[in-house]
Order: sequence, then C-alpha cells, then structure tokens
Amino acid sequence: MSIIPWLEDTGFVFPDVSTALTEPDGLLAASEQLTPELVIEAYQHGIFPWYSEGQPVLWWSPDPRCVLYPENFHVSRSFRRTLNKNLIEVRTDTVFREVMLACAAPRSSKPGAGATGTWITGTMLAIYCQLHEAGFAHSIECWHEDKLVGGMYGLMMGNIFFGESMFSRMENASKVAMHYVCTTIKPFLIDAQVSSDHLHTLGAEVIARHKFTRLIKEHMLTPLNF
Repeated sequence: MSIIPWLEDTGFVFPDVSTALTEPDGLLAASEQLTPELVIEAYQHGIFPWYSEGQPVLWWSPDPRCVLYPENFHVSRSFRRTLNKNLIEVRTDTVFREVMLACAAPRSSKPGAGATGTWITGTMLAIYCQLHEAGFAHSIECWHEDKLVGGMYGLMMGNIFFGESMFSRMENASKVAMHYVCTTIKPFLIDAQVSSDHLHTLGAEVIARHKFTRLIKEHMLTPLNF
C-alpha cells in the first residue's frame, strides 16, 4: 500500500510532484490544515487541494495536466449565435462567495470527492474567500436580467489562471464565462486541472506534468491585471 506524506510531518514543505501516486492519479500529500498560504504555495508548484468533508486535506498533481491555451478556445457556430444574442452580461468579482456556493453542487467526477457530496467544503469556501479578499482568487459571473445564471472562479497567479470550478443555470452560461477569460482577460494559460470531454470540446488539451510545472515557473513572475 502506497503511503503519502503528511505536511505537518514535513514542516509544511510539499514533496516533489514527481513523487505523486499514479493510482489514484496525482495524489501527493495530505494535511490536517488548509490555509491561504498553503494554497498559494501549492499552486506555485502545480499542486491543488481536492477532498471531501470529513477527509483530511488531500493535495494533487496529476500527470498529464489538462490545460487550455486561450487562443485555442473553440467557438462553435451555435455558441457564436449565443454570443451574438448578447443575452448574458459578464461581470467580475462582484459576488465571489455566491459563485463558489453555486459551484458547490454535488459532483462525483473529481478525485477524492464522494459520489453524492461536494468537494467544495465549508473550510475551502472560507479559505478561497480569504484569497479573494487578498486579490488572488477571482470570479467571472454571467448575469441575465440581473440574475446570476452561471460563472466560474479560480486563482490568477502571474500570467496563469488556475480554474477551480464553474456552473450554469442557463444554457452555455459557464461557456460564456470561459470565453470571457480567453478573449478579455487573456492569460497565457488556463489550468483546467483534470481532463473531461466537456473541456476538450472547448479546446482544452493535456500536457505532461513536467511541462506544466516548467510553464508555471516561467510565467509565475509575469503579472497580469485581472
């Protein structure tokens, strides 16, 4: 049975990502604590937290990594028609907490999450709201008739947007949010973490973990105003 280190035992120093397990893919470490400082340190090394309520905090760095280069975002004919209708207004950072709560719906596709529970725990909500107040975490919000109908949130560090989660209450709303990131914010790279069929329809691809961590080092010091 493979054993992963506890960060409390390592002085909160993350192990090298190359030591992450292959099954489950990318599981690297665990901790009792989750703090804004730990999250920032993790992202700087290509690591992110994913866990369910009642579990220790689990830290992941899968190989390969799912990413989206903004210039490769795919706009289908039907989605182009949606954009041309201008039914959705995009705002940023006006209701960050509400976007996270909307994203906190039950899901089963993420490692470490239960089949019926959400992986956005109360602690994670509190920590990411602190990161938002500190200027690291951001929300992209889709509004229709002054109602929040979709959006996404993530961290902007350097010239990379680390996407966390998205939601839709109106058809294509989350896709509009992603389109806004790609065409208006225009980071060098969007980290999508774990591959899915939906992300690939948007133009996402997978790259080797060592390439992803190299890109982080190259672009972490290139600030991009959100």
